[in-house]
Amino acid sequence: MHAITIPEPGGPEALVWDEVPDPVAGEGEVLVEVVASAVNRADVLQRQGFYNPPPGASPYPGLECSGRIAAIGPGVSGWTVGDEVCALLAGGGYAQKVVVPAGQLLPVPEGVDLVQAAALPEVACTVWSNVFMISHLRPGETLLVHGGSSGIGTMAIQLAKAVGAKVAVTAGTKEKLERCAELGADILINYREQDFVAEVEEATGGAGADVILDNMGAKYLDRNVRTLAINGRLAIIGLQGGAKGELNIGALLHKRAAVTATSLRARPVEEKTAIVAAVREHVWPLLAAGRVRPVVDRELPMAQAAEAHRVVEESGHIGKVLLVAP
Repeated sequence: MHAITIPEPGGPEALVWDEVPDPVAGEGEVLVEVVASAVNRADVLQRQGFYNPPPGASPYPGLECSGRIAAIGPGVSGWTVGDEVCALLAGGGYAQKVVVPAGQLLPVPEGVDLVQAAALPEVACTVWSNVFMISHLRPGETLLVHGGSSGIGTMAIQLAKAVGAKVAVTAGTKEKLERCAELGADILINYREQDFVAEVEEATGGAGADVILDNMGAKYLDRNVRTLAINGRLAIIGLQGGAKGELNIGALLHKRAAVTATSLRARPVEEKTAIVAAVREHVWPLLAAGRVRPVVDRELPMAQAAEAHRVVEESGHIGKVLLVAP
């Protein structure tokens, strides 16, 4: 088979479409013939040499895919060869075939195209686990999503609206904010021109955001804490604004607030399996009903992964950028 390899870390040109050995499904695993994968920020970091795969994972980038089951390993039940699936991966999605723990498989939702299903696993699992399983967003509460036009952001907007929450988003252009509004966002904040602390305070009558989904880390830490409502929950899922910041514990005590930080890729298979099961139970019916949908900016051939990485790094896209396998 062919896969995108990274012989040496570097820029987008470091991604090489090369012939590699076929993977083989082991105990509790299935082999998926990949139809499409999606580009995530973690893939960019891996290409740059800053985010190595966890032990035992495929060395090739790609944290999600869609495709068809090609073979089933020992100890797997409930799936058959030929099933159309999408999957949460620890790596290996930028390839023609990938091995997946059976618990990280999802059926392609009714009404969703097989290629576009590749845009779903990582964002659905990240949003559901952080916003709902950990932060317990409830109907009537306010969710602030930083990077509202990203893959994560577009999914967070839709899921929060589906459960009856109010949604505030930050984005850097008018076009991106308009797309967020089309998905249901109520409070639109251009972070280049507006202070999100003041905007959320005004929009909520001084109450603040009950849950904040943050991809910036250190740069936004103090302002995020100031934006939280009483009993608010800050969920940090990215470090685009740095890894080290000063935390005002006094402000947390005053607000009886909580700060959590999680990553998905390195979690044990058992934890990922539980998250995938929750996503299948709660998110997949919303997709089948048309209340939530994948948001895809463009589809490129997998051999053009370098171009896809350039698009993602320039941050001009909205939703996900997909790589389609030959």
